[in-house]
Amino acid sequence: MASQDWVEKDFYKILGVAKDASDADIKKAYRKLARKYHPDTNSGDPKAETTFKNVSEAYSVLSNKEDREQYDAIRAMGGGARFSAGGSGHNGGGGFEDVFGDLFGGGRGAPRGAPRGNPGFGGSGLPPEFADLFGGGGFGGYQPTPTKGADRTASTTISFAGSIKGTKIGLREPNGEVIDVRIPAGIKDGQKVRVKGKGQSGAAGPGDLNVTVHVKAHDFFVRDGNNIRVHVPVTFAEAALGADISVPTLTGDMVRVRVPAGTPSGRTLRVKGAGVKTSKSEGDLLVTIDVTVPQKLSKEAEEAVRAFAAATADADPRATLATKAKL
Repeated sequence: MASQDWVEKDFYKILGVAKDASDADIKKAYRKLARKYHPDTNSGDPKAETTFKNVSEAYSVLSNKEDREQYDAIRAMGGGARFSAGGSGHNGGGGFEDVFGDLFGGGRGAPRGAPRGNPGFGGSGLPPEFADLFGGGGFGGYQPTPTKGADRTASTTISFAGSIKGTKIGLREPNGEVIDVRIPAGIKDGQKVRVKGKGQSGAAGPGDLNVTVHVKAHDFFVRDGNNIRVHVPVTFAEAALGADISVPTLTGDMVRVRVPAGTPSGRTLRVKGAGVKTSKSEGDLLVTIDVTVPQKLSKEAEEAVRAFAAATADADPRATLATKAKL
C-alpha cells in the first residue's frame, strides 16, 4: 500500500472505532470483523474478501504505535487531498512520497510498517495473536500457525517419605528410554508434575509430559493439607496431672509437647512449624491426645484407683446428660 492510500483510506472508519480509540478497542473491533469477513467463512464472496483485506490493513497500522502516529500525521497534513505517487503532481513538485518521505526515514515507497501484499500478516491472513479466532486451524489456502505437539500423561506412586522430602523417579518408555522425573518436596497425593519437552512431537516443538503422583499412606503420620496429624497415647495420670511427653516428627527428631493438667482424651495440641515444608509455606504438627485405660492392674494400683474413686465420688461426669437429651 502506497503512502497516498494512507490519506485516502480512513482506517478508523474501516474498523468502526473513534480516532482516540484505545489499543484494546482497536483489537476488539478487528477481532469481530476478522471473524465476520474471513475468506474461510465467506467462500466465493469477493466483497467479503476485499473487506477482510481492508480490515487487516487498518489493524496492521493502528495496532502499531509508531505506524499509527505516522498515519495520523499524514492524515492531518494531507487533508484528504489526492497526490500523484509519481514524479510530478498537482503540487508541481516531487509528489506525495517526496513530501512525506523524510517523515518515515525511507524516501520513496511505502511507509515503514505499512502492510504489503495480501493481506499484510504473512500467509495466515491473521496476526498471530488472533490465531484462536478459528480454533487455531487452517483457513483454506491460508497457512496455519505451527503448534506444539500434544501433551502426554503418566502416573506414579511414591512413598510418604518421598512426598515429604522430595525424590526422583524414572519412567521407562516402550523404546527403553528412561525419563527422569523430579518430585518436589511437599507434593500432595494427586498433584501433577510437568516434564517439559517429553510429550508428542509437533511443528513448533514437542509437548510436555504430565505425571500424576500418588502417595502411599503412612502408619503414623496423616497429612491434612500441610499439617501433619498424629495420635499419641498418654496415661490417666499424665492427662490428669499434666506432663511433658516426647512426640516423633517428620525429620526423625523428637519434640517435647506439654500436656496440660486435666487434658481430656481427643484434645489436639499444636506444634508450630513441625508439619510439611514446601517452597511457599510450612504446616504444623497436630497432636491428638488419647487417654489410655490399663487392661490389668496390680493390687497396689487397684487399691490406688479405688481410693481415687472414693475421693471423687461427688463428681458425676454424666450429671447433665438427661437435660441435654430432652426432646
